[in-house]
Amino acid sequence: MPTSETAAANSRNTLMRSIGTSLAGALAGVVPAQMTISLGGFALPSENAFKVVMGIGAGAALLAFVIASVIPRHRPAAGAAHPAPAGDVDARAASVR
Repeated sequence: MPTSETAAANSRNTLMRSIGTSLAGALAGVVPAQMTISLGGFALPSENAFKVVMGIGAGAALLAFVIASVIPRHRPAAGAAHPAPAGDVDARAASVR
């Protein structure tokens, strides 16, 4: 990735994480709210509601794993120069010549 696009990639990553967190939180609240049992006159989430939420989470994690496993890895081209570490003055001077 070009250095000039690092900020845009970081922003997109943050946006996607925020959207995912918001959707997961909303889903984890809606499912137990809809799957309730009555206990002493109070509506409480059922055990199955928690199982459903955990199943949805496991399915989402599995889907993310599958998607991540098919993303091709970036490999530098053969013979590409590797940048010298910032503290290595001799290597930087040699690369400028």
